Amino acid sequence: MASQAEQLASNISLANFGKATELKKRIWFTIGALILFRLLSHVPMPGIDPRAMAQLFNTQRGGVLDFFNTFSGGSLERMSIIALGVMPYITASIVVQLGATMYAPMMALKKEGETGRKRLNQYTRYLTVLLTTVQGYFIAVGLEGLGATQGIPAVVEPGVMFRVAATISLVGGTLFLMWIGEQITSRGIGNGISLIIMAGIVATLPRTLAQLFEGGRSNTIDPLIILLVIALVVGLILFICFMERAQRRVLIQYPKRATARGMMAQERSHLPIKINTAGVIPPIFASSLLLMPLTVIQMAGATPGSEGGSEWLVTLSTYLQHGSPVFMTLYGLGIVFFCFFYTSVQFNSEETADNLKKHGGFIPGVRPGKATESYFDYLLARLTVIGAAYLVLICLVPEIMFTQAGIPFYLGGTSLLIVVNVTMDTVSQIQGHLIAHQYGDLIKKAKLKGGRPARR
Repeated sequence: MASQAEQLASNISLANFGKATELKKRIWFTIGALILFRLLSHVPMPGIDPRAMAQLFNTQRGGVLDFFNTFSGGSLERMSIIALGVMPYITASIVVQLGATMYAPMMALKKEGETGRKRLNQYTRYLTVLLTTVQGYFIAVGLEGLGATQGIPAVVEPGVMFRVAATISLVGGTLFLMWIGEQITSRGIGNGISLIIMAGIVATLPRTLAQLFEGGRSNTIDPLIILLVIALVVGLILFICFMERAQRRVLIQYPKRATARGMMAQERSHLPIKINTAGVIPPIFASSLLLMPLTVIQMAGATPGSEGGSEWLVTLSTYLQHGSPVFMTLYGLGIVFFCFFYTSVQFNSEETADNLKKHGGFIPGVRPGKATESYFDYLLARLTVIGAAYLVLICLVPEIMFTQAGIPFYLGGTSLLIVVNVTMDTVSQIQGHLIAHQYGDLIKKAKLKGGRPARR
């Protein structure tokens, strides 16, 4: 049965949308910020030959770079100033959140409320600068050697000045994207970082679909495989929508209280717990941890036969190549790990049990306090197993299918999961603003009616 909030949301009239001035401002701000993000993806780094870069990137398609290029919205292919995207920020967030659950001083900061959260966010920004600087420098070094043996140098004038300029450009681009994401979250609609990632994925979908149908027209891809891909995509979208709305409603009961008529009434409510509490975070975290080092390895130009440690780098890159069994295994294990980790971060069983106890609420058949905390842990563990299996299925089944079918481009379940999930979250926030606007109108009308003097 739908909740009261869902019933109210379904009854919202679109006519009220034009009256919600604040909501319209937030939507226009979000659209403008995403347009700015797409414009920045076409601004090349200083010292790069765009034509040579595009030609060299085409020779390395189908690997990790192509996978990472999807998340950056084509910025890596053009080697723009935002080629690294928001992945360094996400990696820094992983490290800080891990520290907040394992390192005592950071755990104390987490318990300080808003002040502690601001300090942790500041640490995340500092770590983002450090990670982007290191990755940017290695990418700049790799670009100097990229295409040199093929007679198509990607860098116009290699040297110290190019490395400094490239590193500064990449750091500035990532920090600017991070700032845009924070501005969207506070002044726009939805989670800014998630919307930036979704915008990058959506921007590459038209070209991906064009490649799919062009392969069918030129008979390089079997038409039956194209039909299977379309059916798989539609099925995954429906399955994602179903699972993202699925929840376990825990019955919460409160003691009997006296009503205005002197009768004793017992209040009941439900605590909804989503099956996929972690959302899209586990696939993003797992993919970012796998993609970052491999991107640096490939951009460093590690080729067989070169001196130094490049041979073992090539071996490592081969084993961890996108679509390989090792990559699939590590990707699946990473999703499972981050499902359990992020669920424990999002839902604090001890705090929830204490809040229920303070307000006199309890779960029927479960004692308040430690027993309630243990019940929540028991319930979350089993729900997270289902949620982790669902995410692994969504992310790995398309990967395996495309690898076995030999499709020469990337269209993964991770991208669909992010797009559908972020879209649903954004629509839910828009509905929330419309509900708040509708309630505001009702309150204003009630005040106007109540404020009129009575006629004699």
